[in-house]
Amino acid sequence: MKRKLFYIGLLIVFIVLIVKVYMDTNYFKVNTVPIESSKMPQGQSINILQLSDLHNREFGEGHHKLLNKVESLNADLIVITGDLIDRKTEEFTSVFELVEQLTSIHGQVYFVTGNHEWENKRTNEFISGLTERGVVVLNNRHVPITIGTLSINLVGIDDESTAHEQVDKAFNNLVEDRLTILLSHAPTVVTKYDDLPADLILSGHTHGGQVRLPFVGALVAPDQGFFPSLDQGLYEIGEKQRLYIDSGLGTSVAPIRFLNPSQMSLIKINPQN
Repeated sequence: MKRKLFYIGLLIVFIVLIVKVYMDTNYFKVNTVPIESSKMPQGQSINILQLSDLHNREFGEGHHKLLNKVESLNADLIVITGDLIDRKTEEFTSVFELVEQLTSIHGQVYFVTGNHEWENKRTNEFISGLTERGVVVLNNRHVPITIGTLSINLVGIDDESTAHEQVDKAFNNLVEDRLTILLSHAPTVVTKYDDLPADLILSGHTHGGQVRLPFVGALVAPDQGFFPSLDQGLYEIGEKQRLYIDSGLGTSVAPIRFLNPSQMSLIKINPQN
């Protein structure tokens, strides 16, 4: 009898694990990230919707679940921090349909490349397709953005993990007293450069480890190996700089996520109290 109960218990645990993997992999959440900045005027705020590491996945037919959520959040701008496609993606129809809908929902959609864009055989064709569909590709450059009466700097570098970044070029002639946000697919940019003139860095790449364990966290992340120190969430880099790593929407290598739900992030920047 005890042996029978033991095996029943094992079966229940196995079923629960399978359900959890399925839910974390196939359903997404919105992670709200409040940040305070001394460069934000009192009475103003900015909401930035960050999408990262989709890897050519669809949530609902025609991306309708993802798009409905994006529209309902009504962010001030949308940023995509790389790996919209996978290195093995051969057909861009689905992801181009997604970005066409994103740019119809919101007039300000910005993108920086990830390692999978550069490792795909049709990199230039894909990036040109984004531009043709109204996405602003920040390839080692910055743009001024006005939201209400507030002006900020949005800087984007090409993927650092594949050595395509040109940091000096991206920050050249920046108006330094404005709030400056850097889009960098790989968070390890902060370990390679210790003097980035950015107040906030938005990254992806790690998938939050993709598989996490209780009391351990992420098991492995690209470029960092086992038990990465920069895996997901908000980090203080020095006294005045923050790094946020979004754990992303898709998967790579293994098509599973565990204790690490697919997500998009809503970054809410408010004045410092």
